[in-house]
Amino acid sequence: MTLTIVAKPLYESDYLLWTHDTVAKLKTGDFAHVDLENLIEEIESLGKSEKKEIRSRLTTLLAHLLKRIYVDMPDCFNGWENTITEQRTEIEFVLADSPSLKTLWDDTFDVAFRAALRNVQKEYSKKGYQFPDQWQFGNDIDTMLNVDFWE
Repeated sequence: MTLTIVAKPLYESDYLLWTHDTVAKLKTGDFAHVDLENLIEEIESLGKSEKKEIRSRLTTLLAHLLKRIYVDMPDCFNGWENTITEQRTEIEFVLADSPSLKTLWDDTFDVAFRAALRNVQKEYSKKGYQFPDQWQFGNDIDTMLNVDFWE
């Protein structure tokens, strides 16, 4: 019986080295030796990652806005407001880096609101707090990033 050893492709064996190798090949124009399949996969995943980050940050923002608006726990207001500020800032950064994500805002908003609502209902409904089934305020990007709805 002959034992055959199959070397893993660089992409699988050393991802960081693969990225450096790919960049070097692209910079020198050595396109024939670029691992195109994995490069395409990585570029596609970058877009998915940014979409996921917006959805995650928007969900966190909405959850804390719901708490700040509808949960009467003054001792928690400062913490919720700090999280609101942080998420707004991070969303602004992501949108500045990838303005095309703005075109997905409405769909992302709906998904994020349902997730945020589910989370806060689970945490606070047993304590007697009620939340609306739909967002009661403007949901455009400018409004969401700048309006303190509780004032």
